[in-house]
Amino acid sequence: MNFGFVVPYAAELAFADLARLGEGRGWDGVFTWEAVYGVDAWVQLGAAAMVTSSIRLGTLLTPASRHRPWDLASKVGSVDRISGGRVVMSVGLGALHPGWLAFEADEGRAARARKLDESLAVYAGLLGGDPDFTYEGRYYSARRNDFLKPPPTPQRPHPPVWVVGAPTVGRDGRQRSLERAARWQGVIPAIHPPSGEGAKSVEDFRAVVDSVRAVRVAAGLSMDGYDAVIEADSHGSFTTLEPAEPAAWEQAGATWWIESWWDLPEGPDGLAEVRRRVEAGPPQP
Repeated sequence: MNFGFVVPYAAELAFADLARLGEGRGWDGVFTWEAVYGVDAWVQLGAAAMVTSSIRLGTLLTPASRHRPWDLASKVGSVDRISGGRVVMSVGLGALHPGWLAFEADEGRAARARKLDESLAVYAGLLGGDPDFTYEGRYYSARRNDFLKPPPTPQRPHPPVWVVGAPTVGRDGRQRSLERAARWQGVIPAIHPPSGEGAKSVEDFRAVVDSVRAVRVAAGLSMDGYDAVIEADSHGSFTTLEPAEPAAWEQAGATWWIESWWDLPEGPDGLAEVRRRVEAGPPQP
């Protein structure tokens, strides 16, 4: 299993410095997130790519429905080339927070889901290298274009995409978020205790991974190279896992354990605590 960490708040150079530190301390991945207005995640990751050589660089996560897909493909492709093929993009519908709603109204969950699917289709088509790629959707379209096309990305056909899988409890019909995750290169199971409090259950995680596996098998897709991500917190109080040992989650299908320290404060004190945790190295498997 791979071990990564999220930097909840950092400007570009501080993020790059933490990525370099993490690589030196044996971490496998460093992750940032995307706001509507703020520090640009892909500039952060590009800066980190310039001072590292092996650690993977990604978002946790990118609300892709907020982006024009050609802009997103340009940014991700650039960082993949700078890093020599170390980029991963995580996507979901996005959490509605004041920083989002200050600039645009919520279109509704259904619209965000449709835009996410269309955005990913254009992203994959543009980076896939097909000179005849075209797309016509409800929200986005793309015509054949060979004007100043960028070089191909090192990762083919495109940098991998991890998708939030949020099953609806009690639903017997289709679980569209799991179907979406199964179409791409990884799943981030959104599992929550029934009461909203307590520990995340490894059984709930396994159930999501097994459901995604079944969809992929039915579609003739292998699980080889497919990622399943658990968000953890070995130091603080953001989230609790039951059991707490990474080995149990690996046995349930997890390929990535990502320390998600979202409860740390913004500012120098929070950044110092992130540095301390990164310097301590990843948890023992």
